[in-house]
Amino acid sequence: MGPAVGCFAVIIMMLVGYMLLSIRVVKEYERLVVFRLGRLASTPRGPGVCFVFLFIDKAIRVSLRTVVHDIPPQDIITRDNVSVKVNAVVYFRVVDPLRAIVEVENYLFATSQLAQTTLRSVLGQAELDDLLSERDRLNDQLQEIIDSHTDPWGIKVAMVEVKHVDLPTEMQRAMARQAEAEREKRAKIIHADGEFQASKMLTEAANVISTNPTTLQLRYLQTLTEISAEHNSTIIFPLPIDMFDAFKKIGRAIAPEAPARPAAKAEGDPRRSEEG
Repeated sequence: MGPAVGCFAVIIMMLVGYMLLSIRVVKEYERLVVFRLGRLASTPRGPGVCFVFLFIDKAIRVSLRTVVHDIPPQDIITRDNVSVKVNAVVYFRVVDPLRAIVEVENYLFATSQLAQTTLRSVLGQAELDDLLSERDRLNDQLQEIIDSHTDPWGIKVAMVEVKHVDLPTEMQRAMARQAEAEREKRAKIIHADGEFQASKMLTEAANVISTNPTTLQLRYLQTLTEISAEHNSTIIFPLPIDMFDAFKKIGRAIAPEAPARPAAKAEGDPRRSEEG
């Protein structure tokens, strides 16, 4: 009885040790994809405590959290033949752990390579102005294309964002000159519009002042008041041009009439002929 009891106790201890070694604790954001004797289990295991039997089962942990992948800078030639370097970031997560393990060898590497090639392809079809001003549209286009290709792998691409566009120095200078010229154009347009509005207001003011001459005198006095407030030693008093017209009329009225020029002598004067 002694040896039999000893063997039984050893077997029990080995079974207990085997069961303890087969226990796996799966976190809330993880799932276990189990292969039993090479065959894929129908459902992933977890979260919580589960058993993965040694020498029979093989388990692969898959995280369900969103992965933030930084795409390295890519050399891209835009549609208008401008060479730029562009990098982006991809946000994706695993929605089907079974397909993420079975359908692709390494879903992280595969998604990264797909994102790089798609970034070069899509941005290479856009012009530089669209690349700088319409990033939202390009981001949505990148997200749709990458998500459609990773869907058979059980990967959901949530977002793609273009982070930085590195332009050549010559292109930056050209864009700076273009922006400066655009600002100068807008400044000239605003200045011209202001001059036009001011001329309209001045025309209306002149029409109002012309109805009452006293208004013009009051405006002169107001101008003198504004000049005297600045403590100037020289005061310029404006005079209307109409006053000079009145002086010209008076001058013409009092000026003597010019003497008439003597009539030219005719060649055949009758008085000379009589004297002869």
